[in-house]
Amino acid sequence: MTPAINAARQAGINYTIHEYRHDPAHTSYGLEAAEKMGVEPARVFKTLIVTTETRELLVGIVPVTAQLNMKQIAKAAGAKKAAMAAAADVQRSSGYVLGGVSPLGQKKPLRTFIDVSAQQFQSIFTSAGRRGLEIELSAADLAATTRGSFASIADEGH
Repeated sequence: MTPAINAARQAGINYTIHEYRHDPAHTSYGLEAAEKMGVEPARVFKTLIVTTETRELLVGIVPVTAQLNMKQIAKAAGAKKAAMAAAADVQRSSGYVLGGVSPLGQKKPLRTFIDVSAQQFQSIFTSAGRRGLEIELSAADLAATTRGSFASIADEGH
């Protein structure tokens, strides 16, 4: 049981847990998850933590097939600019290891932005709090549970 699964359970939302054997040699956690679960990669979302010019940490949730657009997440947050947060800050703030950062059950709740593409699917997948563990839920439930909002924050393609 991870803090992410506990958060989903406490929120009373519908979710399904998917587990697979993580290969440490795989270069993309998200694409590996899509392959091992046999789902369309556009439905698998990665959780990225960025920092703004005021040092506020924000969560950006984008498809594993896309890159987080720093200008767009900054704009969505009302900030001037954003950059990827340092790994140590991510782990300290979220309580998760890199590659297993879930938007749910983070140690310190952060403002969360979910790419609008999530809304086109009946359900999406995101980390359930460790490598090899995914949680499937609706984008609306993810937004409600994280107090997140939808914004156009992804650039398609790697």
